[in-house]
Amino acid sequence: RAMATSLLRVPPPEELLRPLAVPERLLLGPGPSNVPRRIQAAGGRQLLGHMHPEMLQVMDEIKAGIQYAFQTHNRLTLAVSGSGHCAMEAALFNLLEPGDTVLVAVNGIWGQRAADIARRLGANVCELLKTPGKYFTPQDIEQVSAGHHAEGTSWPPAWSPSLRVTQGLVQHRPLVLFITHGESSTGVLQPLEGLGELCHRYGCLLLVDSVASLGGAPIFMDQQEIDVLYSGSQKVLNAPPGSAPISFSERARTRGSDTGPTAPGCARGCWTWGLSSSWRRRWVQGKPTTTTTEQGQREDTALCSWRCAWAASDATEKSPPAMSLCPGSVLGSPGAVGLKRARLPTITTVRLPDGYDWKDITAFLMDNHGMEVAGGLGPTVGKVLRIGLMGCNSTSDNVDRVLAALRDALKRCQRSRL
Repeated sequence: RAMATSLLRVPPPEELLRPLAVPERLLLGPGPSNVPRRIQAAGGRQLLGHMHPEMLQVMDEIKAGIQYAFQTHNRLTLAVSGSGHCAMEAALFNLLEPGDTVLVAVNGIWGQRAADIARRLGANVCELLKTPGKYFTPQDIEQVSAGHHAEGTSWPPAWSPSLRVTQGLVQHRPLVLFITHGESSTGVLQPLEGLGELCHRYGCLLLVDSVASLGGAPIFMDQQEIDVLYSGSQKVLNAPPGSAPISFSERARTRGSDTGPTAPGCARGCWTWGLSSSWRRRWVQGKPTTTTTEQGQREDTALCSWRCAWAASDATEKSPPAMSLCPGSVLGSPGAVGLKRARLPTITTVRLPDGYDWKDITAFLMDNHGMEVAGGLGPTVGKVLRIGLMGCNSTSDNVDRVLAALRDALKRCQRSRL
């Protein structure tokens, strides 16, 4: 041992010899959210082998929980070992091949991100653009319409004030339409009614990102004829990041194979899950699964089930059982980016009053109130604050706490007179 130690040229880092200190903070940004004790306890349990029968039972229970949360009977339903961004990649990897046409609805950063991934896959990417803060109507998606357009492919787009014809399903005849249900960069909730039926009329698959909305806004995968739906664990579901639920319809499965992964990377190959028990036990997303993550995901989906119980009891439109903020009451502003009737209930975007720097406000809240609130993202950088009330954080006490903290910040942060 002494000989082996004498050969070391890099000493052990002193910071790793000290106990880990993690501060207690209220996470009211766009994610992650705070993790309840029940999920913390699940993540601290002893490991199981990824081939143990108890582990396979946990995996089946996770699948059932996701099916309930998504309101679907899809057999190909699983939790990807990765973030919501990994689920986005997994969805696109398993649907698209080089030369396939995909129509991407872009009204914020996540549509642009999906377009970037699809281009790297060699797909023919057509972007349907809306000014950030707006949402898409079925007419926008189906046919030629006049609207503002962007020049070039970089983000943020260079928006032109002139009118131009933009093309939808009728012209492009895409294999896949990508759309974001909860656009967390702008605070917009995209209506989904009728989009699935519309896509199928043109032989197109509907792919929906619900990372910021699942559990906080109504979504019914089977009833709304969504072909691929994915989410993330660290927002409304109140679990640590690193596990992303995803589901493929029977129509979407025809793009895959029963004999093994067809995606460019095995870690993103989803077709083997749930198709045959033998394959499922050989391939767990192409690699051994970390069982503590799976156990935490099981608790996560259980929590999601009771949070979404209102969705199962009544398919009619109703508001989610969560507290939300009125932007006008937060900063005294006239409102947030976009239309009020399409507001995302989980993440509120509020305009900054003139003269304030968003970095000063978020730093003040962190240093003086132990609270995280985020600035804008993508097209809203420097323009808004983003306040998240998700899952267990969605309480009236937290609403009062963040309002009081913001009032304090406006009094004490420096305001420019320019």
